[in-house]
Amino acid sequence: SANRITLLRDTDGDGVAETKSRFLQGRSSPFGIALVGNALYVADSDKLMRFPYLTGQMQIADPGTKVVDLPAGAINHHWTKNVIASPDGQMLYVTVGSNSNVGENGMAAEEGRATIWQVDPATGQHRIFASGLRNPNGMAWAPDGKLWTAVNERDEIGGDLVPDYMTSVQDGGFYGWPYSYYGQTIDKRVKPPRPDLVAKAIKPDYALGAHTASLGLTFSAVNALTPAYRSGAFIGQHGSWNRNPKSGYQVIYVPFNGATPAGPPQTVLTGFLSADGKQAFGRPVGVAINPSGDLLVADDVGNTVWRVSAR
Repeated sequence: SANRITLLRDTDGDGVAETKSRFLQGRSSPFGIALVGNALYVADSDKLMRFPYLTGQMQIADPGTKVVDLPAGAINHHWTKNVIASPDGQMLYVTVGSNSNVGENGMAAEEGRATIWQVDPATGQHRIFASGLRNPNGMAWAPDGKLWTAVNERDEIGGDLVPDYMTSVQDGGFYGWPYSYYGQTIDKRVKPPRPDLVAKAIKPDYALGAHTASLGLTFSAVNALTPAYRSGAFIGQHGSWNRNPKSGYQVIYVPFNGATPAGPPQTVLTGFLSADGKQAFGRPVGVAINPSGDLLVADDVGNTVWRVSAR
């Protein structure tokens, strides 16, 4: 990792960044960021940090304040930690992926992991908001106020299992990992079994395909792209090594009817794979809607931020 955050600023509003600066350096594989008022929160691989920020600032030199330590250690299997703020800015939500595929490193190594944390930024106090989520990554608030996440599921039981998914997140909900998947489907590789946990595992809301490595998640906006894309969610699918033929490597749109996914996913941005499927020209990760209604896509192989507009 470059261990820094880069600031890209579109000063004239033409959809292309005119300035690029090293905004924040000396981090530990930073991934998630959230701006709440004049506080910038950064989710490093091992801790959640807060930095002072003023509008227009090009660089942060302040050493920052640690809000809370996050699970890490010598083995840090899913190291990306994402963070978003509640709509009122009073609480933060942090994703912490599992430390293994299906608990093969022992459940002691999974303490606090495969979860979404709720963190009080004022005190650092935290609790497990939801668990049994193998590798939650993208998070977003739906228009009805519910928290949703995109989750990468387990490997090594075939090219068509297990589907990654997006789901609304229930406070206190358990989503199966590692003992079961997609509700009560038991994973027999996990010993000892936990039928008590399997019995209460929540079935996710929407499957996104096996081994698509669905990472980024954002809900649409009233001015997003064309009217066909204004009631649903965009998902960045990074693509996975663990399938032949490959899946993912695209950005999709899931239409919603009110608060519920309604219909098959639609491809929005593709062309990241060579014609024979052997070479990745790019791999989408984060997705966001800018103030003009354009879709921004972070591509960590192309080293590019793409802008998709209605034109």
